Amino acid sequence: MLFVVLSGSVSAAGVDPDLTVMPIARDGQVVVSFDLSDGYTADVRDAIQSGLSTTFSYEVDLRRGSTLLDRTVASVTITAVVRFDNLTRRYQMSRTVDGRVEDARPTEDANAVRVWMTHFERIPLSATSSLENNGEYYVRVRAHTRPHNAWFFWPWGGTASGQAKFTFIQ
Repeated sequence: MLFVVLSGSVSAAGVDPDLTVMPIARDGQVVVSFDLSDGYTADVRDAIQSGLSTTFSYEVDLRRGSTLLDRTVASVTITAVVRFDNLTRRYQMSRTVDGRVEDARPTEDANAVRVWMTHFERIPLSATSSLENNGEYYVRVRAHTRPHNAWFFWPWGGTASGQAKFTFIQ
């Protein structure tokens, strides 16, 4: 299986949030890797250090473009949550995919928390059998944060998005 990537990231609200998206169609599966490199701001770090449970949610859609209305082929929701325990000085991290806990672990490493919240590799989206040969597709990722309040925000309004187009060649 082969694919061609045509574009890799999109800015939101005029600010460059640097949400990089990379879909791969290989071994009968479409998977996506993405990175929200500017998502872990000083405000996010401060909110986490205060003990506030912080969530980054990502909506990942595999879509087929058309002239009238794009069709969603597959969709996945990924949630990364972290909470800092001030007594033990440890972070409790968890990740869910479509509501199922995929991984949960503690850490004392603040850098590991940043990676946990913003970097994802090889998230399965769909079997390639549902794709049409020589079809034009794109993967769109939308990121949201919680909580939303006056002192905890991303400079682009709490939401960032990115997408990457590819042609599926069998």
